[in-house]
Amino acid sequence: MSLAQDIEILKRIPLLSDFQDDQLRLLAFSAEGMEYNGGQRLFDQDERADGGLVITSGTVSLKTRSQDGFEEVDQVGEGTLLGETALLAENRRPCRAEAVGPVRIIRIRRALFKRMIQEYPELARRLFEQHASRYQQTIAALRPIGEKMGELEQLNAERRVRNDTEEET
Repeated sequence: MSLAQDIEILKRIPLLSDFQDDQLRLLAFSAEGMEYNGGQRLFDQDERADGGLVITSGTVSLKTRSQDGFEEVDQVGEGTLLGETALLAENRRPCRAEAVGPVRIIRIRRALFKRMIQEYPELARRLFEQHASRYQQTIAALRPIGEKMGELEQLNAERRVRNDTEEET
């Protein structure tokens, strides 16, 4: 795949959507292209994550450990970024990723990504704003659940008081 094709795929990644073409070119040029055959493992569950992987062609099976081995939970393809959080912070892979057939990826190491946002502070600001917005949306979505949990806790407390009162009489 050409550098221009890689840049076009990177543009579609929401995390990278604010990058300018020259920044994406630098990122694509500095990142590592890798190819996998069907059945090959890209990474394993709980493995240390040192960055993100952008699928540029092919399909990847995502699997999680169960009592009977590994079970597929999803399949993802071209334009998917695996390990977005790993671009910004040390963590572990939440699942296993295996190539379904021939797969090509761009591997972006955390050190490279951090260097990019250090060289372009406006990117760091936009990434911060993106993540802050996503966290605010998550909090807003969870607020009704928290309210219901509070109501349930109140009902349980009232029931315990009634049960204690009935036991005393």
